[in-house]
Amino acid sequence: MPAENLRKTCFVIMGFGRKTDFVTGRTLDLDKTYEKIIKPAVAEAGLTCLRADEIVHYGLMETPVYEQLLLADVVVADLSTANSSAMYQLGVRHTMRPFTTIVIAEKNFFGVLPFNLHHLAIRQYEHLGEDIDFDEAMRFRKVLTTAILELTRKDTATPTDSPIYFYLPKLMPPQMGVEESAAGATSAVRSGDAAQTDESLSERLQQAEDAQKKGDFLTAKNLLTYVRGAMKAPDPSLIQRLALVTYKSKHPTPQAALEEARELLNTLNPETSNDTETLGLWGAVHKRLWEVTGEAKYLDEAVRGYSRGFYLRNDYYNGINFAYLLNIRSSLATSRAYAIADFVQAERVRREVISICEALLTNEALPEEDKYWAMSSLAEAYLGVGDERNAELKLAEAFSMASASWMKDSAQEQIEKLRSLLANSPLKSLSEQSTD
Repeated sequence: MPAENLRKTCFVIMGFGRKTDFVTGRTLDLDKTYEKIIKPAVAEAGLTCLRADEIVHYGLMETPVYEQLLLADVVVADLSTANSSAMYQLGVRHTMRPFTTIVIAEKNFFGVLPFNLHHLAIRQYEHLGEDIDFDEAMRFRKVLTTAILELTRKDTATPTDSPIYFYLPKLMPPQMGVEESAAGATSAVRSGDAAQTDESLSERLQQAEDAQKKGDFLTAKNLLTYVRGAMKAPDPSLIQRLALVTYKSKHPTPQAALEEARELLNTLNPETSNDTETLGLWGAVHKRLWEVTGEAKYLDEAVRGYSRGFYLRNDYYNGINFAYLLNIRSSLATSRAYAIADFVQAERVRREVISICEALLTNEALPEEDKYWAMSSLAEAYLGVGDERNAELKLAEAFSMASASWMKDSAQEQIEKLRSLLANSPLKSLSEQSTD
């Protein structure tokens, strides 16, 4: 196909899924930015929109990405959450193309803007964390569409937006031959019948999500394993999702699945990670390894993972599991002093979890699944501090929100185990002594 007959393309540089900005402590669902703002804006401008997870390719993932960084008519780079991969790819684009690069970011990014980005024109939008306000999405779509149309108009001079070519005006950009350019473009953007016969990576991801909601974890694992192999350098959120469905698949055995999930998470450096999702999964895997093997080292590692995840960002999921494991460790302690210390700390953590969850649940924009987990954690926390009535009310409310039976089973199982742990409180001996 001659290069001049190809539809213009816009390659999008950004993170996938939920990403945490560890400077501000906020977590943004970047897929919502892509779906509700960027992709519709690009389509309105008449270009084909493409993100790395939508590239159909055979071989190394890096090749078509670098082709797009060089060949795409327009690149939109979203730097929200200070995503290091996005910043690196923006630098590559600025090196290879002197113009037609648009930089955007969530408005809170500007408080932590690296000094060498201050000279860039960065268009701002507002993200609510889990979603984006409809009016804001429509506003910024127009901003982005207008910018793309302005950059691609043939009757206007295209301004230099790369600082490299601005400060080094005699620098000549690299070029590929016409045949290579056409091959590079068509390797990433497929059209006609050929495109209809290939499932994109995003479709596989959606299939995995659907399977996970149905409790078919083995199918979800197989789909995510395929995506991971195709991407070669997958996003951490993909590894996290794969680890989750791997240990829940219990295939070929529960312990083997847990060990495999542990190895997956090891690639994310959990000992030094500040990602609460990674730490929560690390805790969950080791908690279950302790349940399967009875080895104390797994229980201690689970406690460390959950405690770090909780104290880093007041994360209620890590907190409620941290408290539960403190009760378990208390029940196993050979020292009465250690048993009491862990039991008391568990109650203190739960009181913090109650405050966190109650504040979180006032957010009407919170997605239904997130409401479920916050509400079920709130129910467990109330039970842990002795408020049986609120525990029952919140658990019933949580179960009314559950989108899958395994979600209710998971919460119910831990609550029943907690009841047994609370019934054998080491504080009973203290109260008995005080009445003697």
